Amino acid sequence: MSATRRRIGVLGGSFDPVHHGHLAAASDVCATLDLDLMLLVPVNVQPFKLDEGAANADDRLEMCRLAVNGDERFEVSAVDVDRGGVTYTVDTLRDLHAEYPDAEIFFVTGTDALERFHEWRDAETLSELATFVGVTRPGHSLSESNTPHTLVEVPAMAVSSTDVRRRVTEGAPIRYLVPRAVADYIAEHDLYAGGMDE
Repeated sequence: MSATRRRIGVLGGSFDPVHHGHLAAASDVCATLDLDLMLLVPVNVQPFKLDEGAANADDRLEMCRLAVNGDERFEVSAVDVDRGGVTYTVDTLRDLHAEYPDAEIFFVTGTDALERFHEWRDAETLSELATFVGVTRPGHSLSESNTPHTLVEVPAMAVSSTDVRRRVTEGAPIRYLVPRAVADYIAEHDLYAGGMDE
């Protein structure tokens, strides 16, 4: 067995619901940084976003699992949901280090989130736990910052979870914004208090 440390990416978020923008970003980061594995880690409760009408944690976990099914590069971790309470990145990374003690961890987030890095809990210790990877999003760039980071450009996809939820509520189609299995799950479980057209 190789002595090389596994390179594991961690893409955390609400994933409410997971969509093609999330998956395209994860795929590009995997390829660019030559990662061995990308973990999608749905938060339990996000400290900066307390959305009403959100799907529960079990539904968000299952949608993530459906979205990555069949792609050996991706797995879904329930570490934040299992811990419960408000999710903080420092807790996520500490728990993942315990689970993958020999891995090199890369935490993936939007450059807009990295702009607020100083507001994150225990921000001063986070860079000891992971390399932070900022994915570029339309209209966002990382201003001068002392935050250690790597930048990866990803395809600009004009899709957001907020828009997907709105479209479901309005009965508008979401078929090509999210994986088919996720669209089917949303319809079958009547998530986001609306119907869905094909």
